Amino acid sequence: MARGNFGERLKRERELREVPLEEITQATRIGSRFLEALENEDWDKLPGGVFNRGFVRSIAHYLGLDEESFLAEYDLAHAAHADQQAQKHALRIEDRIPPTPLWIPVALVLGILLLAAAIIFGGIYGWRRFLRHSPAKSAATVATPAPRSSGHTAASTLSSPGNASLLAKVQRGAPETPRDLSAQAGAVTHVRIEAVGVVVMGAAIGPGENRHSPAKTGFVVSTARPSAVLLELNGEAMPHVGAPGTSGTIILTRKNLRQASGGNSQP
Repeated sequence: MARGNFGERLKRERELREVPLEEITQATRIGSRFLEALENEDWDKLPGGVFNRGFVRSIAHYLGLDEESFLAEYDLAHAAHADQQAQKHALRIEDRIPPTPLWIPVALVLGILLLAAAIIFGGIYGWRRFLRHSPAKSAATVATPAPRSSGHTAASTLSSPGNASLLAKVQRGAPETPRDLSAQAGAVTHVRIEAVGVVVMGAAIGPGENRHSPAKTGFVVSTARPSAVLLELNGEAMPHVGAPGTSGTIILTRKNLRQASGGNSQP
């Protein structure tokens, strides 16, 4: 029911019967301000609830109208008013809730993008670093490291080109019969022995220790303390690896064994 239909009809029915408000007030004991509020549909000035329905029933009865019909029209008009008030209240609540600032979702998106970019670039940098260091790490695992022992410097590892050249010299003219190399240390030192390009020994030897290395070809021996190492090839004493106080490398082949048997101790 549209606003004003109930109040206008109530007022029209009263005026058609030429009944003033004062007469209804005296007959029904309803205050004139409540009668005017009903005709104007000014619901905020009415007590509400069962009082309003009692007013409508008394007025309709006094004017000789259908009480139930007027009560139904009142219910519709009052319900429509209540719905409008509820909608206005909801709008006021929405107006009080501040909208979400625009910078918050923008900052959230930018943060996600920066995090994703950091993960991607970090992965690329880590992968490139892994690829760059993998060949160096693989090459380092081939050579046996020279540890420090009793304050003495270990023997330095031969470089790949020089090592290959020395091994090539050892292999040329190598005898078929097995050779045995004995390395005995007078003090703690690191000794490295290669045979046919393979490291057969690479460790520190203590005083009095004796290490044997068999091979069908010659040997390449290197140590950090040449004067502390005594080498014997098939029981024949070999010359020192190098001068005292410096690290050195020596190649022992069948030629060294022949020279040692003939009394020549030079390599």
